[in-house]
Amino acid sequence: MKRKSEKEQLDASSKNKKVKLDSDEFEKRLSFLQPFAQPLAGKKLTKRLFKLMDRASEMKLLRRGVKEVVKSLRKGEKGICVLAGDVTPFDVISHIPVFCEENEVLYCYVIDKASLGLASKTKRPTSVVFIPDRVKQTTEKEYTKCERDMISLVPVKTT
Repeated sequence: MKRKSEKEQLDASSKNKKVKLDSDEFEKRLSFLQPFAQPLAGKKLTKRLFKLMDRASEMKLLRRGVKEVVKSLRKGEKGICVLAGDVTPFDVISHIPVFCEENEVLYCYVIDKASLGLASKTKRPTSVVFIPDRVKQTTEKEYTKCERDMISLVPVKTT
């Protein structure tokens, strides 16, 4: 009988981990946010987004990291963009909300990059994740709930 290598054990353990957000832990992490991380997803929306990321990563459609997300946005893909609110230096991801607004892509911030990385099934903390519109085909209900909640986060512009 062969023993699993250390890498296989780490891969299996990271895939089985779930992101848990208690109200106490959520409140603690809020202190590490950048002051301009707006719109910020609440606990309920954060859980829904993490569940959607989990499904998208199983389907191999999730885009992780600044480089991949910017490439997807430049190509004109539609979807949901989720950014970490505790990224330092913030200049690393400060241009992504502008791209999202130009391409009419919904975006929001979550409390930290560690939980964003865990939800997207990676071992490393992730600063930004893009969930493409193609995920909607299989997870219609979850995707539309997240979309609706994210639209309600954005303040209405008056002219």
